[in-house]
Amino acid sequence: MTSEAVLSIRGVAKTFGKRRALDGVSLDVARGEMIALIGPSGSGKSTLLRSIDGLQTIDDGGSIDAFGGKVQAKGKVSDKVRDARVRIGFIAQSFNLVGRLSLFTNVALGSMGRIPFVKGLFGLWPRETKEAAMAALARVGVADYAAQRANTLSGGQQQRGAIARALVQRAKIILADEPVASLDPVSARKVMEILRDLNRTDGLTVIVTLHQVDYALRYCDRVVALKAGKKVYDGPAGGLDKSKLIDIYGPEFEDVFWEGAPK
Repeated sequence: MTSEAVLSIRGVAKTFGKRRALDGVSLDVARGEMIALIGPSGSGKSTLLRSIDGLQTIDDGGSIDAFGGKVQAKGKVSDKVRDARVRIGFIAQSFNLVGRLSLFTNVALGSMGRIPFVKGLFGLWPRETKEAAMAALARVGVADYAAQRANTLSGGQQQRGAIARALVQRAKIILADEPVASLDPVSARKVMEILRDLNRTDGLTVIVTLHQVDYALRYCDRVVALKAGKKVYDGPAGGLDKSKLIDIYGPEFEDVFWEGAPK
């Protein structure tokens, strides 16, 4: 990992009515980092991730830059946001696959930023896209399901398809918003292992929001914690001891602290 920053977040706030979802969050992300974004429900994790991709506008006063270019500032998404977005893969809890299309077609759609729109619309995929899609499906272990409709696959298979689509997109950053929240434990671990392998082997920058704190500590080197829209921890996973986690989640967290957690 180099120290070259790919994301710079400065004083980001977001208000919905009377509720402040984000409150002055600043963060720098270096190329090749794998960061877990944790915190209680409603702490602003998903809002921050969507703001990084320009899917959610932020309040005036903050700014977000990616790859040295402006994503948004002064309460508006930049007209250059597409330049950054084509290099950012967004993986959602709900997979965001088109159910009636094959898994292969869903993955091939990741190339739409590089090929003529009409070709993609009619499924006239160039050879390069076909090869990239099958290679990506093989990389995440679901190549055997390429011809199946996405809505016939399990949640874990669909989520791996969503990761494959980001690979075809040639994303340099993967933003994963609760990617394992709706998966069984075995599928969840597989998805986290794939993300970690892409980070370590391919050098992809990964930011993943998680409710499972044990996954954050197991798979990510750096953890950022939000509470009531504010950043309350930013450091190595090993620095999150039991007392800090109780500060983040509240005293009731101790009642559900998993076996083998940090003391």
